[in-house]
Amino acid sequence: MITIIDYGVGNLFSLKSSLEAIGQPVTISNQPETIRQGQRIILPGVGAFGDAAQKLRRSGLDQVLLEEADKGKPLLGICLGMQLLFDTSSEYGLHTGLGLIRGQVQPISSVIPPDLKVPHMGWNALHFPTDQEKHPLFNYTNDGDCVYFVHSYYAAPWGPALIAFSEYGAALTAAVARRNICGCQFHPEKSGLVGLNILRAFCEMGEDL
Repeated sequence: MITIIDYGVGNLFSLKSSLEAIGQPVTISNQPETIRQGQRIILPGVGAFGDAAQKLRRSGLDQVLLEEADKGKPLLGICLGMQLLFDTSSEYGLHTGLGLIRGQVQPISSVIPPDLKVPHMGWNALHFPTDQEKHPLFNYTNDGDCVYFVHSYYAAPWGPALIAFSEYGAALTAAVARRNICGCQFHPEKSGLVGLNILRAFCEMGEDL
């Protein structure tokens, strides 16, 4: 069973529908016991980092996520959910994330040319770093496959966590991973067959990465 975390922020039902389309049992929950019983966790998110982080902490779900991730349970953050995996964000002030992946979330306007629109919205190609093996999250994905983005901030990981990037006037982080923890800046549930294949690969990931 895959548990989608419901903390008042996120595109829950299209994500649930996508997982059901690939034959995966899935539930949406904000109950710690249900989350602990699930085999995999997905943390979705849309909106502002500070508000989302506050909602996670007020509900106590931040501690549940940290505990389950520490046990080795596969965890996937999507869009804002990916950004929440990081140490901090500078979106409307300085806010603290879950600290599961080292790095900081920053405005894309600080790195892209001024003539490009913010947010970065639409279909963009995925590219994989050439100095490492392709991550299992992309077992069914090819370099150049396109996925759907909507974001004004990007995560800048410290260390080897970057597993995919996209080009939008600069190389922007598209996906990150550290052992059992993964994150996608794009929306796989809005990315057609490519997105479904990424969700399928996540569902096949073990706990021994």
